[in-house]
Amino acid sequence: MTRSHQDIAASSSLPAIPEYLEKVYWWAYLHPAAVRFFERQWLVNLILWGNYRCLRDATLAVLGLRIGGRVLQLACVYGDFSQQLARRLDVGARLDIIDVAPVQLDNLQRKLGDDPRIYLARQDASALSFPDVSFDSTLLFFLLHEQPAGVRRATLAEALRVTRPGGRIVIVDYHRPRMAHPLRFLMHAVLRLLEPYAHDLWENEVADYLPAAYVPGRLEKTCYFGNLYQRVVITV
Repeated sequence: MTRSHQDIAASSSLPAIPEYLEKVYWWAYLHPAAVRFFERQWLVNLILWGNYRCLRDATLAVLGLRIGGRVLQLACVYGDFSQQLARRLDVGARLDIIDVAPVQLDNLQRKLGDDPRIYLARQDASALSFPDVSFDSTLLFFLLHEQPAGVRRATLAEALRVTRPGGRIVIVDYHRPRMAHPLRFLMHAVLRLLEPYAHDLWENEVADYLPAAYVPGRLEKTCYFGNLYQRVVITV
């Protein structure tokens, strides 16, 4: 049976919902009606201009068709990202998924069903309770654009801390589109209105938010859909 966030966190103090999440994203992630509304595969795909499957598969492709070892997913995701990830888990593999919002974890529990290889926990991505070098792979699928710069830096520092040397951190998120992109001005307006922290990823590279003293073993960036989206793979 999939272990729930209540089971995992029963003996530890639970993190509070961050203030920025309550103020900015209550309508998308915290209200039960929002979860019911957004948990539609077609809607998530529409929000990403038909690119959900491409970006999901580009993330999972880094890990291969059969995923071994221990994998960490930072934050729950609408759509079937976690289910597709779970289907690739090899015998003996383990998937940990954390989120700071109980309603998101409850929703994901329903989607995943029973799987003894999967552990859900209520944690803040910017202050993980896992020991150092606990994971072979760490995934951040459209998380960074929702975080203020300081929280984003802390989240990436935590991802680096818990990923073992030689392991990989895979990040998929928004990126500055090409000047001639037909959606450039529309997306600029949408992000300014609904995603106030997302524009940082138009102005800066993901690498700009890594700890100043950190030198990645390897960092590769691939852009998609006229550069509106990016995949960054960091080999620790």
